[in-house]
Amino acid sequence: MLKIRGLRKQYGKHIAVDGVDLDVRRGETVVIMGPSGCGKSTMIRCVNRLTEPDAGEILVDGKSILSLDDQSLREFRRTVGFVFQQFNLIARLNVLDNVMFHLVLAGVPREQAEARARKALAKVGLESSEHKHPANLSGGEQQRVGIARALASNPQLMLWDEPTASLDPILIGEVLDVMEELVRTTNTTSIIVTHEVGFALKVADRIILMDKGKVVEEGSPRAIFADPQSEVGKKYQRLIAS
Repeated sequence: MLKIRGLRKQYGKHIAVDGVDLDVRRGETVVIMGPSGCGKSTMIRCVNRLTEPDAGEILVDGKSILSLDDQSLREFRRTVGFVFQQFNLIARLNVLDNVMFHLVLAGVPREQAEARARKALAKVGLESSEHKHPANLSGGEQQRVGIARALASNPQLMLWDEPTASLDPILIGEVLDVMEELVRTTNTTSIIVTHEVGFALKVADRIILMDKGKVVEEGSPRAIFADPQSEVGKKYQRLIAS
């Protein structure tokens, strides 16, 4: 489904992504891990061109994403769900309107947008909170609204950029539980950037380890953490053992 070749992104003298190749099969859940600043988030932001790469190729179902014009890019983004580190909710809108806002902007009839938003809220366990505003929600609930917003577009591809990074430790579990259930019950292709090792072990079909802008190791969770070949993998193995 997704093919990345020679992806490169540089900020000044800092090379964030350094010639990354990656293939993701339809329906696969790929977890990307590695130390902070290794290029994980930059890489997935390049997939839907929230960040424009300097070089390389990104193909989805054989179509070049980097060659899309503005209109075609907008249409492509409607098929991709993106869950951000920050919640990015609109404070003046209630939960239901936050989830359906981008659907209405895309021209979906309001009645249909409401139905899709309510279905998405049910998937994250917030069907009873549709009239609340973000200020009345916990951080975990706000991130679940962000997940529902991404799900409402019925995406073929879900990109998760460290979705628990902005949460207090006590709230991380509720979001990870929702994510695990979604991965288990849907066939959506998912690429998840996270530091949560236990979660990765449960949900990943394949783990990609990055360091200094490069992919340094990849394989099944069992293979990666049982017999890691990279220094990053060995550090994660020690973390699991401790």
